[in-house]
Amino acid sequence: MDLPNPPANPHYARLGGQDAVVRLVDAFYRAMDELPQARDIRAMHEADLGPTRRLLTRYLSEWMGGPRLYTPDRGPPKLRRRHMPFAIDAAARDAWMDCMRLALAQTCADAGLRAELEAAFAKVAEALRNTHAGAAAQVASPGAMSA
Repeated sequence: MDLPNPPANPHYARLGGQDAVVRLVDAFYRAMDELPQARDIRAMHEADLGPTRRLLTRYLSEWMGGPRLYTPDRGPPKLRRRHMPFAIDAAARDAWMDCMRLALAQTCADAGLRAELEAAFAKVAEALRNTHAGAAAQVASPGAMSA
């Protein structure tokens, strides 16, 4: 018996394709620049967010079911390993999610899709947490972060 192919991740198309992913990433980094609670996570990045924006756009395009723009050039994401040089505690995770929620609210009119993406992003954000209360902070220079 042949099983049907599993459905592709529809988030990319539902969000609006590449232009919508670019708007989401732009809104995300704008929130990171503006929200006081995001100050520490913003400091983990270079002053010029251009390269980071492009990288996140490529990653999210693929992650949401769009074209494979990230993996062919960068290999498997290995997000946890790539983020290990940074102290990502509950506050950093929550600040990241605050930025993403605001970006989604500004760029995603579909409440159902927004809820699905928030839930998926929350899982990723929690998986990247590597510092817990009482643990020694890890320090990395700005710009060492790349997805």
